[in-house]
Amino acid sequence: MGRSLLIPRYMFLTKGVGFHKDKLNSFEDSLRNAGIEKFNLVTVSSILPPACKIISKNRGLSLLQPGAVIYCVMSRLDSNEPNRLLSSAIGVAVPADRDKAYGYISEHHAYGQTASVAGDYAEDLAAQMIGTTLGIEVDPDQAWDERKQVYLASGRIFQTRNICQSCRVPKDGRWATVIATAVFVI
Repeated sequence: MGRSLLIPRYMFLTKGVGFHKDKLNSFEDSLRNAGIEKFNLVTVSSILPPACKIISKNRGLSLLQPGAVIYCVMSRLDSNEPNRLLSSAIGVAVPADRDKAYGYISEHHAYGQTASVAGDYAEDLAAQMIGTTLGIEVDPDQAWDERKQVYLASGRIFQTRNICQSCRVPKDGRWATVIATAVFVI
């Protein structure tokens, strides 16, 4: 009896922002801005499978067809509170032995954080998750740049990265939605 596992071959990162008088349309606009509005999205948790290649958004989109069911890790934040700062970020930590070991993807969203702060935080979360599975001890009170050097110097984490979308909610009462997404291609 064979079994079929849905193990992604590729993953790409994308982000988007949308504005509209209706919350749902604001979300739709953010999906359109990210280039993923034409797919049926299923959100999943945060494992980057072994041997899953990270590719460009353009290459990833070229491998998908409109209407396809696609799996993704998504960070999303909405508000219609004028001038509020929104940020959604995805962090990725890839192990050095990427063909045999799995990595982590984290999602983070926050009010009042810049893209730089939220992106670094998401990247740090992913690095912390993979670090604990690899037995890398790091002081959580160290600054992110110091912790990142410890992770990379361990030789067991190959790379970390993030993608983040931020915006300020318009003063006219429209909804704003920010998304950051890791999209899997099976």
